[in-house]
Amino acid sequence: MSLGRLWRRLTNEAGTAAVEFAMVLPAFAVLIVGGVWMAQLLFETSSLHYAVEAAARCAAVNSVTCSSTTTIQTYAASKYYGPSYPAPTFVSTTGACGQSVTGTVTYVLNTGVTSISIPLSATACFA
Repeated sequence: MSLGRLWRRLTNEAGTAAVEFAMVLPAFAVLIVGGVWMAQLLFETSSLHYAVEAAARCAAVNSVTCSSTTTIQTYAASKYYGPSYPAPTFVSTTGACGQSVTGTVTYVLNTGVTSISIPLSATACFA
């Protein structure tokens, strides 16, 4: 093999884009999937906050629809738009601030390899 032919093979840049793509793809995929999981977590958190705020307001203002602890909890569950599994737990009490509703749920992040549980809670009080 001549020296010129050897030099051309060593300096050939064919296929470098494929190698660079193979190096960047895993990091890009992790960023995209992580962003989707973060969006789901934020949606579940905001849905829980909305449900307890709406239930606390209903308990304080609307005595027909939210007349008992059971109906307040049912109302809060109907206002929760997050994932249905695991189901959230709502507790209604009367405190110094007025009608208080607390909701708890566990966000389960299943990565395929392991499962991570993130407990979420929200409390709202309406006088």
